[in-house]
Amino acid sequence: MLTGINMEEDYFVVRSGKPQGPFSIEEMKGMQITPDTFVKTSKMSDYKEAHEIPVLCDALGFKLEKAHAQYFASMDMRLLSAVIDYLLLLFIYLILIVAIIKITDSQSQYLRVAVSVSFLPVIPIVKFFMNVFMEASKRQGTFGKSWLGIKVTTEDTNPLSLKQSFYRNSLKLLCILSLGIGYLAGFFNRKQQCWHDRIAKTLVIKDRLI
Repeated sequence: MLTGINMEEDYFVVRSGKPQGPFSIEEMKGMQITPDTFVKTSKMSDYKEAHEIPVLCDALGFKLEKAHAQYFASMDMRLLSAVIDYLLLLFIYLILIVAIIKITDSQSQYLRVAVSVSFLPVIPIVKFFMNVFMEASKRQGTFGKSWLGIKVTTEDTNPLSLKQSFYRNSLKLLCILSLGIGYLAGFFNRKQQCWHDRIAKTLVIKDRLI
């Protein structure tokens, strides 16, 4: 069920490939709107097909249908989102290391280097748990994924539970142990699913662009 949409809101309608409007629902009743016509309100982040919106289904007599995923995040987008996440974690890590060195007031160059690198293995662990919790949240993705407009769902486009998210991210170990082959498999899959996606039955989808 979509929230924030009511009968009083006006809609932009894609006609002949171009957004037009806004139109009220009463105006739309005389516009030959079909179930697969793309529409959106000013509050919606992306266009949706008319049959996906309960209010329009009631007003225009369409059957409410759950949309199937059609737009999948490419592997380069997924890689970029991971790079963004790691850069963010590395930035936070460096701030913490500088703070620790300042607090300890270390004068030894060797000790400074030791402190700087000793906690680096923690970053992948933090990244793992960040993936698990953020992909199971309302955001449905990490900061990198959200900034690129992509999110993780089940194959029927439902949000992941915490258990599903943990399972999916744990399966990435298979891709790592295969020396990256599990990740490369996503390039040859129509839905851009890597091994961990196919086993966990998940998708990484992106917003539809008009």
